[in-house]
Amino acid sequence: MSAISNVQTESPAEPASAPRWLTQAWLEPRLVVVTLAAILLSLLAESLEAPAPLVLALNVIAYAAGGIYGLKGALESLSQRRLDVDLLMILAAVGAALVDQWHEGALLLFLFSLSNVLQDYAIGRSRQAIKSLMRLYPSEAKVKRGGETVVIQISAIRPGDIILIEPGERIPVDGVVRAGRSAVDQSPITGESMPVEKGVGDKIFAGTLNQQGALDVEAQGAASDTVLARIIKLVEEAQDSKAPTERFLERFEQIYATLILVSVGVFIVVPPLLFSVDFGENFYRAMVLMTVASPCALVISTPASFISAIAAGARRGVLFKGGAYLEGLAGVKVIAFDKTGTLTRGKPVVTDVFSCCELCEDDLLATAAAVESRSEHPLAQAVVNAARARSLSLPEVADFEALSGRGIVARVGGEPVHIGSIPYLKTISPMPDRLEPDYLRLEGTGKTVIGVIRAGHCQNCGACDQGGDWMGLISLADEVRPEAKAIIDQLHADGLKVAMLTGDNARVAHMIGDHVGIDRIYADLMPEDKVAVVKQMEQEFGAAAMVGDGVNDAPALATASIGIAMGAAGTDVALETADLVLMGDRLELIPFAIHLSRKARRVVWQNIVFSIGVILMLILGAFLVNLPLPLGVLGHEGSTVIVVLNGLISLLILPEIMRRRTQRV
Repeated sequence: MSAISNVQTESPAEPASAPRWLTQAWLEPRLVVVTLAAILLSLLAESLEAPAPLVLALNVIAYAAGGIYGLKGALESLSQRRLDVDLLMILAAVGAALVDQWHEGALLLFLFSLSNVLQDYAIGRSRQAIKSLMRLYPSEAKVKRGGETVVIQISAIRPGDIILIEPGERIPVDGVVRAGRSAVDQSPITGESMPVEKGVGDKIFAGTLNQQGALDVEAQGAASDTVLARIIKLVEEAQDSKAPTERFLERFEQIYATLILVSVGVFIVVPPLLFSVDFGENFYRAMVLMTVASPCALVISTPASFISAIAAGARRGVLFKGGAYLEGLAGVKVIAFDKTGTLTRGKPVVTDVFSCCELCEDDLLATAAAVESRSEHPLAQAVVNAARARSLSLPEVADFEALSGRGIVARVGGEPVHIGSIPYLKTISPMPDRLEPDYLRLEGTGKTVIGVIRAGHCQNCGACDQGGDWMGLISLADEVRPEAKAIIDQLHADGLKVAMLTGDNARVAHMIGDHVGIDRIYADLMPEDKVAVVKQMEQEFGAAAMVGDGVNDAPALATASIGIAMGAAGTDVALETADLVLMGDRLELIPFAIHLSRKARRVVWQNIVFSIGVILMLILGAFLVNLPLPLGVLGHEGSTVIVVLNGLISLLILPEIMRRRTQRV
C-alpha cells in the first residue's frame, strides 16, 4: 500500500478586504433595527417631554442609520449623471425634516431600508441556488505521485495527475478513468437521475459523486478549467445580464425620476404663489407625492423575476446565458433540431441481423464482433456492443487487415473472414438469393448494411450449404431517442412549428423526421446551408430557436434568435456559442425551458401592471384624500416587496416544492 501524506501547497495571497462587520450585507439589516429603535425612543422621549436636543439627537440617529446606504446610492448615481429612486427617497426624507416632520421622514427611511433588505434577501435566495454549485468542489484531492498517494489542495492539481477517488468522494477535476470501476452520480452536471457506470476510458466530471468503487482518474485540466467551473461562471454572468424589458425600465427610470423631481418642484412653488396655500402643508404633500410616485416596484419587478427564473432553470439543468435569452425564448415561433446527437443518440447501433439460416445468427454476430474488435471504425464498436449484449463469446482472431473504404479481412479459426460493404463483398462471392431481398429492404430504409463472408460453413449447424461462404448481413443505424416523438408532440401542443436540419441524405432524414413527427425536413445541408435555412424560417414564421450539439451546428446556433446546445458536459463550443445550454442530453428540458420562459414573462407583466396600479392609486390618494406620508411609504415599499416575492415564489420556490413532492411520489 502506498503511504498517504499531507503536502502543503502555496496559494496566491488573497487581496485585502473589509471586515465582514463593515460589509453592507452584514451592516444594513442591523442599521434597520437601529433606525426602528431610534424612532421608538424618539416617540417615547417626546411623550415624556424630554429635552428637545435629546429628541433631535434620536431623530438624527434614525436618519443616519436609515439613510446612509440610500444616500450612498444616490451620490453614486449623481456622479454618473443619473437620477434614481434612492435620490427621490432621500429628498423626501430631508423635505419631511424641513417641515418638522422628523418621525414621518425617519419612518420613510426605515421602511425604505427594510424594503431593500427584504429585496436583497429574496434575490439572495435565487442566487443561493447558483452558489450551492460551489459546494460541489472538494477542498483537497489524493494524488498519486512518486509511488505514494499525497493529499493536496485542488488548486495544485496538474493535467496528467492520477487522482485516487474513493467511495463517497466528489471528483475534483474533469478527467478520464484509468483504473477501477464504479457508479457515479453526475446529476449536478448532466441532470441524469440515475448513477452512471464508469470504467476505464470513460470521461468523468468535476463535482460528480463517486459511489461504490475506487477510481484512478487522470486529470485533464486544472480545477479552474472544468465543466462545473464554466457552468458557475456562465450563470453568474447570466444573472448580471439584462433583458430588453429590464433595459427599457432602467432608461424609463431616468426619465421618470427627472419628471417627478420637476413636477414636485413645480408643486412646491406654484400652489402657495397662486392659490395662497399654506407652504408647510403643501410642502408636506409634495414629499408624499415624491414618495408614492417613486417607481421602485416597477424597476425591481423585472430583474427579480428573471433572476429567480434563471436560478430555477439552473437547478433543473437549463442554463440561460442571461435575461435577454430567457425573455427571447418565450417569443420563439419555430424550433429547429439538428438530427445527429440531438434527435438521435449520435452513435450507431445494430438494428438487424440476418444469417444464412436462423440457427446461425449468434455465430454470425460473434464472428463479426471478434473481427471488428480490432477495428477503430465507429460501426465496429456497435457490432461489438451488440455481441456483448447477447453475452456471446468471441473467437480468436489472427492476421487482421483493414482495407480502406472497403472493409476488413482476418482469420477466425484458421479460416479467412471478410467484413465490409456489400458491393465489395460481391466481388469476392455472389450474394445468395435468400439475402438479396433483405439487403434491398434495409438499404431502402436508409440503414447502413455490412456483410460477412467466411470460408466454409458455420460452426453450429450443417444447414448453411444454401448460403455458401456468406454468413449473413448486419444493419446499423443511428438510434432515434425514444423520447423524441413525445417531445415533438409536446412542442406542437405548445403552438410551435418543428423543423429538422441535417447533413445526412434525404432518405435517412425523412425516415427519422416522419417517425418523430417533424413539420419541415431539410437534408444534405452543409453548416452554411443550415444558417440559410434558419434565416429563411425566421422570415416565414418569426423568431427561431436552433437545437444542436454545438460543433458543426455552431454557425446556425449563433444565427438563430435563440441557440440551444445539447449536452454541455465537455462541449466547449456549445458553452461559447449557444444562448441556452442543457447540462444533460435530455430533450425534455427543451419544453421545460420554454414553459419557464413563458411563465417568467407572465410574472414580469403581472408585476409591471401591479406596480403601475399601486403608483396610480397612491398618487390619487395623495391628491384626493390627503394620504399621510406613513401610509404612502407603507403602500410604496409594500408593493416593492410584493413584486420581488411574486417572482421568487412563482418561479423558484413553488416549482421546487412541487418537483420534490413529485419525486417522493
